[in-house]
Amino acid sequence: MNRIGFIAASVIVLLMALSSMAFVVDQRQFGVVYQLGQIKEVIKEPGLKFKLPPPVQNVSYIDKRLLTLSSLDTEPMLTAEKQRVVIDWYVRWRIVDPEQYIRNVGLDENAGAVQLNRVVRNAFQENINKRTVRDLISARREDVMNDVRREVLAVVRGGNGWGMDVVDVRVTRIDYVEAITESVYRRMEAERKRVANELRSTGFAEGEKIRADADRQREVTVANAYRDAQKIKGEGDAQAAAAYADAFGRDAQFAQFYRSLEAYKQSFNKKGDVLVLDPSGTDFFRAMRSATPGAAPRP
Repeated sequence: MNRIGFIAASVIVLLMALSSMAFVVDQRQFGVVYQLGQIKEVIKEPGLKFKLPPPVQNVSYIDKRLLTLSSLDTEPMLTAEKQRVVIDWYVRWRIVDPEQYIRNVGLDENAGAVQLNRVVRNAFQENINKRTVRDLISARREDVMNDVRREVLAVVRGGNGWGMDVVDVRVTRIDYVEAITESVYRRMEAERKRVANELRSTGFAEGEKIRADADRQREVTVANAYRDAQKIKGEGDAQAAAAYADAFGRDAQFAQFYRSLEAYKQSFNKKGDVLVLDPSGTDFFRAMRSATPGAAPRP
């Protein structure tokens, strides 16, 4: 019984020793084996690996993937014309030499991010100091990013090297500081109002011009129509007068009688019309007085 227990305890101890000696390196990581605090081996290939049990040897892991570092602060920078602007940027970087990285930077990715942030910010500050705001927001912004990347690579690769590579540097936002932004917005608003007022004034002037032209054309059209109407009316009156003259010239007595009837019609065109006349002293009713009842009109 004691023998079985001894064998079981031995197997358990052996399994524990084996588990402390075996480790797995993921394809997304570097495996770094330390022996008594010193780097013994850097494992770059994934798979099951073995080492001596602790505390003789220990293992740590460093990410080998492409990492992203974004700007960590919003401190304004000065441009060439002394304008205070805020730059948002990000950097794509990776660890290429774990041993060199650990010796010169730190034991994990955070240490590299802190050091890289400082270098990138200094490079941006140096390049922005030499350029205007127009350069930063125009196509020349690409030159700024390329210059920053070259300066950062010169730092991380110079001297003993940092064991990392900077793949890309990008600017995501360029803006004035808040106080200047408000002033810029007010100036832009005033400029837009000025343009709007100018457009309204121009439109009003054009509208007045169009209305004046339309009124002129209307007056001309009405005057021409009135002239033509008066001409036609005059011609009609002339023809009517000629017809009346011809008709009346054939029988003067009938013409006199017809005109008397027209006068009566115009004088008594309403039921309430009253004329106070002396029949013996006026010629108004002469046609009635001289008319013979039952007499036929002359042909």
